[in-house]
Amino acid sequence: MAEIKEIPFCPLLSVGQNVDMVCTQERCAWYMPNVKKCSVYLVAYNALIEANSRQAAAKKQG
Repeated sequence: MAEIKEIPFCPLLSVGQNVDMVCTQERCAWYMPNVKKCSVYLVAYNALIEANSRQAAAKKQG
């Protein structure tokens, strides 16, 4: 079976659209080629990880 590659979508261009807009990767100023991810995605991901760790710490204290 052929491997299915995940199509990267642009989080900025896709906001409010009915169809996800494809990421232009290296042609985009927000794309980070060293990690092959959008910097906007990485900021959101890091914020989610931080929020989850704060919630876990609050549960331990409470």
